[in-house]
Amino acid sequence: MRIGAGFAFAKAVDAATLPVGCWRANAPLPTGIVQIKKAVITAAGRSQRSLPLQSLVDRDGQPKSALRILIEEALSAGVEELGLVVCPGDQGAYAAAAGSHAGRLRFVEQTEQRGYGHAVACAQPFVGADPFLLLVGDHLYLSRDPKSCARQLVEVACQEQCAVSAVQATPEGKLPYYGAVGGRLEATRSGLYSIDTVIEKPTPTEAEQRLIVPGLRAGHYLCFFGMHVLTPAIMGILQQFLSATEGDNISLSSALAALPNRERYLALELRGRRYDIGVKYGLLTAQLALALDGQERDEVLANLVELLALRNH
Repeated sequence: MRIGAGFAFAKAVDAATLPVGCWRANAPLPTGIVQIKKAVITAAGRSQRSLPLQSLVDRDGQPKSALRILIEEALSAGVEELGLVVCPGDQGAYAAAAGSHAGRLRFVEQTEQRGYGHAVACAQPFVGADPFLLLVGDHLYLSRDPKSCARQLVEVACQEQCAVSAVQATPEGKLPYYGAVGGRLEATRSGLYSIDTVIEKPTPTEAEQRLIVPGLRAGHYLCFFGMHVLTPAIMGILQQFLSATEGDNISLSSALAALPNRERYLALELRGRRYDIGVKYGLLTAQLALALDGQERDEVLANLVELLALRNH
């Protein structure tokens, strides 16, 4: 088995002996497995800068910024340091939005707008030679498992000792919003795929020709979830792209498409959903999802029923 850079064992441990779900949420990973201690959150896009600063009521009933909810998602996976990619001058607003977690942040400035891949590459000095968790600043995540979405992903990446991208089965009509992958189902576990193709925002024709994955419902494709565990190899690929082009659209998906040629690269269907707060009504949808999964669910449902009743009069 080829092992991605940064995922060498601290000592010999057979990952196959570690049963799925054997770790408690927030518990340390088993002795001998390299842990993911760093996370990168990108928040410097032109249309993205203000989104992580928006306020919602989390599942615990507490008002929080989207950024703070994202930070707590990363911390639930055992992350200790967070690199936040921002536009110059935004550090103060983001530190305030992080609240009590501000001390964990390491700000990374993206001084040019050259695409999402460039934003990730800007975090290379923070990441160094370590594997890392990558989150986008305009998505929130809701797990259907006792473990958070980030925890599910990090555990599998550490067990498989390679880069793993979270994916979600997505209908064809939403292909213009996401990168998508093609590959084959791994025999070792349900919902785990070996990636051979990555296409950014494919057309339906491209998806039908190159991204069919056995076992998915007709008209559905594996699209990125906005959450990855990546090895340092991705930084090397991105630097090659940056050196080879003067353009302003350095795509992370293009770099990920090159990754299977260098090392093992998997996709994992998580038990959870992503909510893009940057689309129309996205913040509202995310808020409803959080509320309906929270401790005040009955009150929220009662209010929704009352609103619907008023609407029908």
